[in-house]
Amino acid sequence: MADIDTTTQGLPSRPEYMLTTVDNPFDPFTQWDEWYAWDRSSGYNTVEFLARVTRFSDELSEADQHVAIQDAIDEIVQENVLGVFRKVKAGDVPTPTPTQPSPSASE
Repeated sequence: MADIDTTTQGLPSRPEYMLTTVDNPFDPFTQWDEWYAWDRSSGYNTVEFLARVTRFSDELSEADQHVAIQDAIDEIVQENVLGVFRKVKAGDVPTPTPTQPSPSASE
């Protein structure tokens, strides 16, 4: 079962975990537009893949739909056939730093 932070009504306050790839430099929690654009341009289509794996039903409550998404994330990361997917928690995604030019050998 997936770990979930809940509000007083039992619904998640926000997704605690999200699916990303090991090479996406953007935080899907705080840089969604950049993350999504990079993911699509790289050909991963992670959101669409997650939607295909998630077991949805119109009969599920909102809380159960959230659990279904978290379970699908766990399944994708466990199977990870391509070796590119990872599960990230809000606040745990490192922000990329600009690359520093390497000092020349003559210095």
